[in-house]
Amino acid sequence: MYESEVINRMFRAFSDPLRLRILHLLQAGEICVGDLVEILQVPQPTASRHLRYLRDAELVEFRREGRWLYYSLAQATSGFHGRLLGCLGSCFDEVPDLVADAKRLAALRKSCGCCAGV
Repeated sequence: MYESEVINRMFRAFSDPLRLRILHLLQAGEICVGDLVEILQVPQPTASRHLRYLRDAELVEFRREGRWLYYSLAQATSGFHGRLLGCLGSCFDEVPDLVADAKRLAALRKSCGCCAGV
């Protein structure tokens, strides 16, 4: 059984629209912070604050490459965690902001994003 505090943090992470947008984008794979800032159209400190919250909730992980941080969804550590992440793919595909974010991500990936060649 998962600790109730971890479950509470995960639910709180899902309760914020910007964090939900980040999680939804990360379903498509790893994304650098610079690209997230461009897609979400938010200041870098705002994106970083929300990414930190998602890390604390054990929903995302990151790796550093030079000066860039790349984020991805964390592997599910329990059945609850897996079902919560599964909900991202099946419950939110019709939310207009998430659809628009996915289109911006696709366009950004075609252009190789901000971290290409660095």
